[in-house]
Amino acid sequence: MDQELNMRFMEVAMRHVQEGQSFLNNKGIELDMHDLQPALEMLMQVMSEAYEMGYEDAKENK
Repeated sequence: MDQELNMRFMEVAMRHVQEGQSFLNNKGIELDMHDLQPALEMLMQVMSEAYEMGYEDAKENK
């Protein structure tokens, strides 16, 4: 994956970390940033796959 795109995905993910952490805390699940790292990596993979799907769809519908 393009490093610049990866950084943009990380910026998006980081904008929502506090919201996600608050949601988990309200559910009684306390996690620190170290614990959240695997979830962030999974989110990055999801965003990458969604981007690729959109990219392929856009190419097909030109």
